[in-house]
Amino acid sequence: MDKNELFPSAAPDFSDPLGLLRACHERVFKHCDLVENLAAHLGDKGPDQEAREAAAQVHRYFSVAAKHHHEDEEQDVFPRLAHQSLKLADLIHSLKKDHEQLEALWAGIAPLLAKPAGIEDIEAFQTLAGRFADAYRTHARMENSELLDMAQHIFSSDELKQIGRAMAERRGVKQPF
Repeated sequence: MDKNELFPSAAPDFSDPLGLLRACHERVFKHCDLVENLAAHLGDKGPDQEAREAAAQVHRYFSVAAKHHHEDEEQDVFPRLAHQSLKLADLIHSLKKDHEQLEALWAGIAPLLAKPAGIEDIEAFQTLAGRFADAYRTHARMENSELLDMAQHIFSSDELKQIGRAMAERRGVKQPF
C-alpha cells in the first residue's frame, strides 16, 4: 500500500489561498467530467434518479463554489498581479474574457440542469455540456500552469494572508489567522 494512501495530505484551506484555488480547479475537472457523463446518461437512460442527483450536484457546484472562485480571482488575485508586467496583464485580460464566456455558457446550461426532466433535445444538451466542460478545463489548466505558478513567486506572505481572509469572508467563514 502506498504511504500517501495511508496518510493523505490535508486539503488546502484559507491559509493557503493559491493551494485552495488549485484544489478548486481539481473539483472543476471532476464536475466537468460529471456534466459530460450526465449528458451521456440522459441519452441512454433519461432523467432517472441518478441523473437528477448528478444534475443537482453540478448545478450546485457551478452556481455557488465556481461563482465564489471567479470572485476570488477577479477581486483578490487578478488586481494584485495585473500591474506586475504586460505579460501578466495580457494573461489576466484573457482569463477575464474566459470568465465571461464561461458565464455565458453556464447561463445556457444552468436552467437545463435545474430541471433535467425538461431537457427535450438531448443532443443539443450533450453538445452544450461538452462545450462547457471543454472551455472550463482549458481555462483551469491555463490558470494552473500560467497564473498560479507566477502568483506563488510574486505574492508576499502578507498578501497571501489578505487573499485568504478575503476568500474566507466571501464565504462567511471566520478565520483565526
